[in-house]
Amino acid sequence: MASFVKPENALKRAEELINVGQKQDALQALHDLITSKKYRAWQKPLERIMFKYVELCVDMRKGRFAKDGLIQYRIVCQQVNVTSLEEVIKHFMHLSTEKAEQARTQAQALEEALDVDDLEADKRPEDLMLSYVSGEKGKDRSDRELVTPWFKFLWETYRTVLDILRNNSKLEALYAMTAHRAFQFCKVYKRTTEFRRLCEIIRNHLANLNKYRDQRDRPDLSAPESLQLYLDTRFEQLKVATELELWQEAFRSVEDIHGLMCMVKKTPKPSLMVVYYVKLTEIFWISDSNLYHAYAWLKLFSLQKSFNKNLSQKDLQLIASSVLLAALAVPPYDSKHGASHLELEHEKERNLRMANLIGFNLDSKLESRDVLSRANLFSELVSKGVLSCATQEVKDLYHLLEHEFFPLDLATKLQPLLNKISKLGGKLSSASSVPEVQLSQYVPALEKLATLRLLQQVSKVYQTMKIESLSQMIPFFDFSAVEKISVDAVKQNFIAMKVDHSRNIVLFGNLGIESEGLQDHLTVLAESLNKARAMIYPPVMKASKTGNILPDLADIVDKEHKRLLARKSIIEKRKEEQERQLLEMEREEESRRLKLLKITEEAEQKRLAAEYEQRKTQRLRREMEERELEEAQALLLEAEKRVGKKKGSRKPVLDSEKLTKQTLMQLALTEQLRERQEMEKKLQKLAKTMDYLERAKREEAATLIEAAFQQRLLEERMIHERDQQLEVELSKQRHEGDLKEKNRLSRMLESKKIFQERVISLRQEEFGRRRAEREEQIRQIIQARKAEREAKRKKIFYVRHEEERIRILREEEEARKREEAERRKKEEAERKAKLDAIAEKQMQRERELEEKERLRKESLFGGGRSADAPAAPASRPLESGTAAPAAAAAAAAAAAPSPGKYVPRFRRTEGSTTTAPPPESDRWGSSRPDNRPSQPDSWRSDDRRPAFGSSRSSWSSSRIPTRASTDR
Repeated sequence: MASFVKPENALKRAEELINVGQKQDALQALHDLITSKKYRAWQKPLERIMFKYVELCVDMRKGRFAKDGLIQYRIVCQQVNVTSLEEVIKHFMHLSTEKAEQARTQAQALEEALDVDDLEADKRPEDLMLSYVSGEKGKDRSDRELVTPWFKFLWETYRTVLDILRNNSKLEALYAMTAHRAFQFCKVYKRTTEFRRLCEIIRNHLANLNKYRDQRDRPDLSAPESLQLYLDTRFEQLKVATELELWQEAFRSVEDIHGLMCMVKKTPKPSLMVVYYVKLTEIFWISDSNLYHAYAWLKLFSLQKSFNKNLSQKDLQLIASSVLLAALAVPPYDSKHGASHLELEHEKERNLRMANLIGFNLDSKLESRDVLSRANLFSELVSKGVLSCATQEVKDLYHLLEHEFFPLDLATKLQPLLNKISKLGGKLSSASSVPEVQLSQYVPALEKLATLRLLQQVSKVYQTMKIESLSQMIPFFDFSAVEKISVDAVKQNFIAMKVDHSRNIVLFGNLGIESEGLQDHLTVLAESLNKARAMIYPPVMKASKTGNILPDLADIVDKEHKRLLARKSIIEKRKEEQERQLLEMEREEESRRLKLLKITEEAEQKRLAAEYEQRKTQRLRREMEERELEEAQALLLEAEKRVGKKKGSRKPVLDSEKLTKQTLMQLALTEQLRERQEMEKKLQKLAKTMDYLERAKREEAATLIEAAFQQRLLEERMIHERDQQLEVELSKQRHEGDLKEKNRLSRMLESKKIFQERVISLRQEEFGRRRAEREEQIRQIIQARKAEREAKRKKIFYVRHEEERIRILREEEEARKREEAERRKKEEAERKAKLDAIAEKQMQRERELEEKERLRKESLFGGGRSADAPAAPASRPLESGTAAPAAAAAAAAAAAPSPGKYVPRFRRTEGSTTTAPPPESDRWGSSRPDNRPSQPDSWRSDDRRPAFGSSRSSWSSSRIPTRASTDR
């Protein structure tokens, strides 16, 4: 990879390579420069380099190079100059479009040039053979060779630009413009496959935009400008999809628009909503969803009536008539009658989804919406005044089909109305977004509805009718079509009829065993018999006899009911399992079918590819053979011409019918060899002749050359002597002139010396003065720098000294704090040890007192015991807790607290019902932890009391911290 000091050098190098025809090397040089990490800062020459780079990419159809370069350039100028990236991308798309148009124009010109009367006169044999072998016409072949590569590159250009601009909030307008141009490309050239891919690409871009919300330059859909650009793109996608008749993509575009609006929680402008519902009416009409088609027309009518202020009365009548006829075109029965639970659930979800799209409700709660139906639709038409706005013919048609009862002459009354309605319609002058309305499209659906209504009304009047009479009553269809319509109606339980072709009659009414009236005939018969029996023999209301006769009737009924419920649930589960198995079987069958179809398609593609390669190889072989044969014939003809020019030469006899390729080649080679041998002989003879002539000429010219040489020597000697004499004379003249000039200038020598001395002295004085000034300036600068260095050194010394002092103080403070903490820890440990020792002594003393008290109690109560009762051992441990019951009772009685009496800690909570006196407070205001009362006066005479009091006072004093330690 070549490295350049400046980007301009790379551009110059690329232009030089282009001038010598090395475009690939030029493109590689520019690509290396653009992808280099050295030039990551934007500058103006990079824009010129990008222009040249995209021109080379377009000329050479290098889409991958163009994408890499644009991505790198986006990184360079994203945050600095995004306008430059926009200009480069526009230039790239302009060049691609221009090249594609040039290729298309060239193909058209070639097609016009080939449009001649005699094709064989202007075509070569190999062209005719190629056309016969390949089976392609001239236009197809020219399109494949010229137009298709450039169209592929243009499509790749659009995809590249959309991919680069997908997450750039600063170039949203360019992204929308590119999408519109790509849509127009697909529309103009009928590129349906590319249009589907384009829709999927834009859909994925929006999905990724919502998925990754933490990107830096992500477009904000809540902004009105961004939202309008995205909406315009989606509506353009919807328009192009309907124009290309890609109805599935059109419906997905409608879902994209609705999803976009649900995402931002905003409703588009009424003009866009009109386009939305217009396209919905087309989509639903093509898909035979008449109910949804009618609802879309109703929303369109409401929008036009509410927001179109320029809507004329005629256009309003036409739109209202379309709404009413679309509603009448809906079948009057439910198409899902008798469907399974799963199908009903799917139909419910579909209805809710369509209600969401048609109603354009941005709320995500589906339960609050009304279900779309024919009855609800007509009620809305009446409530919104659509009937009052429709034409009179449509109103009469509505009343005849929905409210009147004319079983015999219904078709006669409807026929003139349908003829008039089929002539209504046209372009709306005040609603430009609404396409041309033609009411004649609803006539077939209205005729079917009229047939159903007539059959329904006839079934209520007649039970039997001849087929000829029924056919005369229905002039719209022949009887086979009427029979198909009636079969569907009977299947959906709309009417009940049967056709008996053996007797040429039609039977109306529920005559079949499968009818609802006969499905439960045994149950109805049983109920009737039970009622009759109850009327003849009324039951006796005696509970005892009934209980005796049927003691377990309630249990039997309950068990039977539970059994029936269980059987019903089992049946439902079996049905669901069967449906699931059927679905799985259908899915597996579909997967096998798709796999087999894929394998078949791959085998077919391989076979076609092999056949194509075989035909191509055979065609190339034939072309090579024909070319060799033509070359051999040309060589033979040239040889014949050369032989014919020679006098007395014999021409070879050629029989074109018996000649073969090998024969022609052998003859041509033989003739060439013979000519070559003859030419070599002629050249040898000519060379010998020229050698003799040249030798003779040189022998004759030798004497003449010597004489000419001597003459030349004499002439040159005379010329040399003349030139030397002339030079001597000129030198003398120059010397004399120089002497005269010296004598003339010698008079000014003294003046010259005086002027020279004066100039030198002045210059020496000026030099001395400037040198002194320079030395003085240097001395001042040196002194200033010395003073500055001295001040800097002092400042540095002071700062260092101050930092050292602060560091020493900080270290001393930290050492003091550590010492203080260690001292506090040590004092705390000592204090804790003292407190633990005092507490241990106090507990020991309390145990001794308790033991003495126990012994005293035993001595007091021991007088009443028998003499042979063993005394309790005095050495029993206090902690064991295994005293005899009598001793325990005595201890409990003795442990009852009394006023002014000391109670041990372990007996304060045992069986005590008296209230202890309030604890006395110490000097700090806190109560004593053990709640001990003050000691009685009877204990003060004890000899152990001083020690106990002294230890207690010492313990209390040790628990109270001193003021010095607290302050510390």
